[in-house]
Amino acid sequence: MSTVLVIGAGGVSSVCVHKMAMNADIFNSIHLASRTKSKCDAIAASVKERTGQAVSTYEIDAEEVPAMINLIKKVQPSLVVNLALPYQDLPIMDACLAAGVDYLDTANYEPKDEAKFEYKWQWAYHDRFKEAGLMALLGSGFDPGVTSVFTMWLKKHKLKTIRQLDILDCNGGDHGQAFATNFNPEINIREVTAPARHWENGEWVETPAMQVKTEFDFDQVGTRNAYLMYHEELESLSKFIPELERARFWMTFGDEYIKHLTVLQNVGMTGIEPIKYQGREIVPLQFLAAVLPKPETLGETTTGNTNIGCIATGEALDGSGEKTFYINNICSHEAAYEETGNQGVSYTTGVPAMIGSALMVQGKWAGEGVFNMEEFDPDPFMDLLNEHGLPWNVVEMDGPVGF
Repeated sequence: MSTVLVIGAGGVSSVCVHKMAMNADIFNSIHLASRTKSKCDAIAASVKERTGQAVSTYEIDAEEVPAMINLIKKVQPSLVVNLALPYQDLPIMDACLAAGVDYLDTANYEPKDEAKFEYKWQWAYHDRFKEAGLMALLGSGFDPGVTSVFTMWLKKHKLKTIRQLDILDCNGGDHGQAFATNFNPEINIREVTAPARHWENGEWVETPAMQVKTEFDFDQVGTRNAYLMYHEELESLSKFIPELERARFWMTFGDEYIKHLTVLQNVGMTGIEPIKYQGREIVPLQFLAAVLPKPETLGETTTGNTNIGCIATGEALDGSGEKTFYINNICSHEAAYEETGNQGVSYTTGVPAMIGSALMVQGKWAGEGVFNMEEFDPDPFMDLLNEHGLPWNVVEMDGPVGF
């Protein structure tokens, strides 16, 4: 039994809090805070209606460290679950250190003024958390998160070494909007428009954004265009799998999304540098995010499936030579909405956040310092994916991918 404090009130947070409430034997006291308390109250009302469990709500600016410290001391949680924006990771980690509480997030820190997704800022906190006797778990979402666990499960049960790794993220859902993002618009567009990078022969290879693509036939979705991108789990996977020769991340986008994004880029709406407008300073991308549909509002109209997984090639554990395995999860948008009131992209991140939290508060994943998902036994996490709505499947392929 434990008390948890969740920061952030978007779609991922909504899923995570709903799933925590469905597991009251683990999370007996749930507290939710964000800059907009009304969003917390709406999630709490839905949780109460669906599960009968109460959620306490608060207003907080997560970048205000003294206020965060006060809130943590008031709630006295055993774990702070950061589901706010990546810009806020470091202030929340500072507050956890000052208040003496463990920390978990789903996405690595990035500075506001540069689309730079790196773990270096958070890895630098390792000694401070270790000295304080505290644990910080980074990236307990789907990608990063589940994809890292998938890879380490293959390394434990199927492959002695992993030579090549491809992570494929397909959202085959249709939300009926001309243009909308399925998670935070600002973070989504910053990711997509950043240069692509992949790991090859011990170094990073950079290519222009959205320039390299391939086709892949995704089960229960169909054939889709997948674009080479940079994603933060590539950094941690290349660190924890030293024999890795090549690691790539691919994400699918429809032609309409690409068309709209191209126009928005061309007219400057995806820029992150402040501009002056009518005497006020605004960031174009933040303004764009404010006028786009909120991801948490898309659940009711979204249909179809997500299909996210890893294809790994390496030396078989049983000594039978080189083999290739594909491990993935397929998630129904409709089923996710029926269970939690949120679409599948929020669900596939919110459920792993709950699972990582459960493993921490139960002491099944434990340590002192800052850790990535790859550093723990994958089996307990994989078991809980099957139990809590994200079942996975693994098959042997004929050989390495040809793209």
